[in-house]
Amino acid sequence: MKLHASLPSGVNTITGYGEGYVMVNGERRASSLVVLPDRIEDWPVRAFDDLSAEDFLFLKELKAEIVLLGTGPRQRFPHPRLTAALAQAGIGLEVMDVQAACRTYNILVAEERKVAAALLFA
Repeated sequence: MKLHASLPSGVNTITGYGEGYVMVNGERRASSLVVLPDRIEDWPVRAFDDLSAEDFLFLKELKAEIVLLGTGPRQRFPHPRLTAALAQAGIGLEVMDVQAACRTYNILVAEERKVAAALLFA
């Protein structure tokens, strides 16, 4: 699916997605990544079951107001002990499938929010 929206110029936008990939600014990405308005970070987490507390510490250091965790083709919730660093820092965490995370990211970027989309594909 291709996404089109009226977004601020110069920010990263998710322009499409499909099974096992997303497109950021028209570039196809098929491995875990974190998309922020001003940069894209590789995320070494390979799959949902590999998530650790250290992965959420990494997300905390990105200084976003809210993190959208895209957990692959279906919504899965990480254990609260893994996400504690975000909660302690007052950073919101929303968990959803990757497609919903992509759509929500673009909406929040259009609102000029400090958002990070952490996307897993497996």
